[in-house]
Amino acid sequence: MSNIAVSVIIPIYNVEKYIERCVRSLFEQTLEQIEYIFVDDCSPDQSMTILRQLIREYEHKDLSVKIITHNQNKGLPSARNSGLAVATGEYVFHCDSDDWVEKDAMEKMYQAAQTNLADIVWCDWFLSFRNNERYMRQKEVETPIDCIKAMLSGRMKYNVWNKLVKRSLYVENRITFPDGFGMGEDMTMIRLFSFAEKVCYVPNALYHYIQMNMNAFTKTSSDTHLSQVLYNANRTIEFIQNRYGDALNNELQFFKLNIKLPFLITNDKKSYQRWVEWYPEANDYINQNKLFSGRICFVQQAAVKKQFWAIWLHYYLVVKVVYGIVYK
Repeated sequence: MSNIAVSVIIPIYNVEKYIERCVRSLFEQTLEQIEYIFVDDCSPDQSMTILRQLIREYEHKDLSVKIITHNQNKGLPSARNSGLAVATGEYVFHCDSDDWVEKDAMEKMYQAAQTNLADIVWCDWFLSFRNNERYMRQKEVETPIDCIKAMLSGRMKYNVWNKLVKRSLYVENRITFPDGFGMGEDMTMIRLFSFAEKVCYVPNALYHYIQMNMNAFTKTSSDTHLSQVLYNANRTIEFIQNRYGDALNNELQFFKLNIKLPFLITNDKKSYQRWVEWYPEANDYINQNKLFSGRICFVQQAAVKKQFWAIWLHYYLVVKVVYGIVYK
């Protein structure tokens, strides 16, 4: 293919239940100038068999498909990096293989990028549960620095999969994903925004992010996962401080609070103590972040005072009862 507009990178690992829907949504895109880069991260199931069957079914897409094979499981960041290494499109889009996209997603985002001469384009998305979906509206922000402030403070998500990024931002600034540190690897997007000159928002939900189990938000993470999150958070904080000095100090404190907030959305008392130990210097900023609801401020202040019974009660009343019933 020549004149490739978008390189779509799709890491594959253990997704045989979902990959068909994902691939069909990509192969049926209304934008034609797309190359599809599938990275087999040593998947142990039938995901690759299903993928090859679909490539044969969509035989007109054969020349636009690249398959990269890892001889051992390296993790999501490494899979993304392998895809980036062979991408040739003007823009790059990352799609997780258990999710799917609207059929006009690439066309709408690419047209927005071209019209606005944007380095990065982002869109709304759906949080998809077993029986319903929740529309996740993103913030319309005009400048890259305001995007960074919004991502640090929690007003805008730094998810990698709802953003179209000019490939030159990766190449010219030597930006890759953190090999071996999969939890929190999406924070890499903050770096990309820091080098962007123009950005653009598409006010349509074009991506479907699968959340089949609400407990995935609140399950106790392994020590390995926690160390990965801390690594990526500290890496991001250091980058922002080196690039902007103290100009974004408030936003960095909000970022720290957002990083450790999941420790309070659980019934695990060890997680409550972990919240106390992580970034205690940020606790003074709890009431300064206007994006925190009164309920979230209450939970965090309860943690500061070690009133863990209130956090436990919040978990059962809100997470287990309300979210558990509504979002199935």
